[in-house]
Amino acid sequence: MAASDDEDRRYALTTRDITVTVEPHFLEDQSVPDARHFVWAYHVRIQNGGRETVQLVTRYWKITDSRGQVQEVRGDGVVGKQPVLRPGEAFEYASGAPLTTPSGIMAGAYQMVSESGERFDVEIPAFSLDSPHVRGVLH
Repeated sequence: MAASDDEDRRYALTTRDITVTVEPHFLEDQSVPDARHFVWAYHVRIQNGGRETVQLVTRYWKITDSRGQVQEVRGDGVVGKQPVLRPGEAFEYASGAPLTTPSGIMAGAYQMVSESGERFDVEIPAFSLDSPHVRGVLH
């Protein structure tokens, strides 16, 4: 069972007229707290609010758990795709992340290429991964 709607948060950031919105959800039914296994799903929407067509070519994620352990993930596209976004278009996908701690944070960037061949990074907003298993400790 996913966390209730009032616990879910939406994070958004715009870079060069490309808005990335992320909505994380803790997955209680896939998590095993006693085994230090905590799982989140996150839904991403990438909206092209600019005037030129762009293509998402690579992704970079920095995942930090509550002990400060960092995992970096790099790769081509997202969910096996390198979507092309014309002006006004959006692409949405869902993915997930497991941690060995009950909380953490994710952030990153997508590398885009414009019709003219210019490559630029679009920042993914930092978002909090919080489970109901967090002991009232502030980091």
